[in-house]
Order: sequence, then C-alpha cells, then structure tokens
Amino acid sequence: MSILDAHMLEFFSRSPEQTRRIGMRLGSLLTAGDVICLQGDLGAGKTTFTQGLAQGWGSLDSVSSPTFILVNLYRRADGAQLFHLDAYRLDSVPEAEELDLDSMLAEGALIIEWPERLGDLIPKEHLHIRLDHLSEEHRQMNFHAYGKRYDDLLNSIRHAMVGG
Repeated sequence: MSILDAHMLEFFSRSPEQTRRIGMRLGSLLTAGDVICLQGDLGAGKTTFTQGLAQGWGSLDSVSSPTFILVNLYRRADGAQLFHLDAYRLDSVPEAEELDLDSMLAEGALIIEWPERLGDLIPKEHLHIRLDHLSEEHRQMNFHAYGKRYDDLLNSIRHAMVGG
C-alpha cells in the first residue's frame, strides 16, 4: 500500500476475500448521503467490493450486480437503506437524470458502478475507487477522496488497514 497524497490511497488486494474485507471496513462507516463511486472494467472486483460494503453496512439483503435493473436497494434492520446503481447500461446523461439521485441520497448511501456514465450528476464530494484486475486473485484499488467527509472516511480506512 502506498499513500499518494492526503486524499489518495493505493492498495493491492491479494484475494476476493481481502477485497470484500476492505469493502466491509468502508461499509461500516457509511451514512445516508454518502456517495461511493466504483470504476473498473468488467471483472475488476466492483461487485465483490460492494458485497463487502453492504455486509459491513449491515445489509439484510444479499448483493448482486444490478446490471439489468439499474438500481438495487438493500435494507438494514433499523430501516436504513443503501442504494446500488450500475450505470453500465445507461445510454446518456439525460437518461441518468431520470433516476433521481437526489432522492436516493436523501434516503441512504449510494454506491455507483460505472460513474463516468453519469457525467456531472455525480456530487462533487464523493469517494472514488478505481479497481484494476492484475491477475486471477490480485486487484489494485486506488481510492481518491473529494471533500472533507471523504477525507475522513479515507483516513478511517487507512487507520484500519495499517494502524497509527
């Protein structure tokens, strides 16, 4: 793991379980209004990471890629909600506007796969995570925080991974 600057973190996962555990650490910190953007090619580990996010957040529901329905909703025992948007099949930003991201963010945290397809609809403040497939088991994960809330999340993740 290397620290690129105070707003960035690079991590190399050596297994799907490790990718899931990093997601669990982040998921345990999520609150309504948080935006997590996951970028990476097909098979890069976005769904595995999201499974960890949802588990750490406390989801009662199992996680699958929402590719064919665009948005999955996960629930927690206390009634909180977590939204999982897969923008892969969106054809345009106007089509994405119909999803009403603001309503989702008012009700829960939002995980966005393929955020580049949403253009300027992504809130300026968010946590962007790029996952790259290095080999069968290994993934490179680059975290970039945009805004104080996300700097705080990144610092919490950094502390959980390396201490100090």
